[in-house]
Amino acid sequence: MSKPRTYQTEAIIIKKTKLGEADRILTLYTPHLGKIRVVAKGVRRPRSKMAGHLELLTHSQVSLARGRNLDTVTGSQTINSFLPLKSDLQLTSYALYAVELVDQFTADNDENYPLFQLLVETMHNLCQGNNNELILRYFELHLLNQVGYRPQLGQCVSCHSPLKANDNSFSPSAGGVLCPRCSQSQFYSYPLSANALKVLGFLQDNDYDTCSRLKINPELSQEIEGVMRNYLKYLLEREVKSVTWLDSLRGQIRQMALL
Repeated sequence: MSKPRTYQTEAIIIKKTKLGEADRILTLYTPHLGKIRVVAKGVRRPRSKMAGHLELLTHSQVSLARGRNLDTVTGSQTINSFLPLKSDLQLTSYALYAVELVDQFTADNDENYPLFQLLVETMHNLCQGNNNELILRYFELHLLNQVGYRPQLGQCVSCHSPLKANDNSFSPSAGGVLCPRCSQSQFYSYPLSANALKVLGFLQDNDYDTCSRLKINPELSQEIEGVMRNYLKYLLEREVKSVTWLDSLRGQIRQMALL
C-alpha cells in the first residue's frame, strides 16, 4: 500500500540551512518519524506566512508533501514558540546545545518517541530560567540512555564490583566508572569524586521533577560538566560545536559580574 502524498507531524526545528535565494532546508525532530530533513520553499522571503512557525527551537505542527528527494513543507502552525529561549542569549546557547546533541546522536528516520518527549520537556524546563546547568546534565544523561550509550555508574564497568565512595575514576572509552584497581589499567580515565558519582547516579535514575530539588555548588557542577563533556566528546569523536559559544557567553557574564 502506497503512502499518502501529504501528511502532518509535530516537530521541533533543530537545524536550518539556506537553500538558494529564498528557501531553507530544515532538520526536524519528530515524535514518530525521528529526524527528517525537509524543504521550506520561500520561507526566507519577508512576506512568508510560514517563517515564524518554522524558526529554530520552535515546536510546530507541520504539513508536508512527499517529494522525490526531500519532502516539502506546505503549512505550519506553532504549538510552542519557546519565546524565552529566543530572547535570552544564554538560554539560546543552552537550547542550541541540546538540539545539536539530538542531531549528532540520531540517524535519519529512526523513531524515538521518548527522546522527542525529553527534548520537549528540556525546552520547557529551560524556559523557566532556573537550574539550567542541572537541566543540561539531566538531558545529557537521559539522551545517552535513549541512544544506547548509558554510562555505567552503579558498579565498576570493568570488574563489576560494587563501587566504594572514594578513589574511583571515569573512563569514556570503557563507558563508565572504574574502581581504583581497574583504573590503573585504563590509559584514559580521570578521578571522580564521591559527590559527583552520587549526583550523576541520582540524575540518571530519577525523573526531572525529583532531580530539580538538588542543590549543587559551583565546584561540583563544574566537575560533573567536565565528566559529561569528555564522555560526549569521546563518543562523537569531536567537540560539540555549540559548546564554544556557550563557554564564551559564560565568560562574558562572569566579566560583567565583576564590573
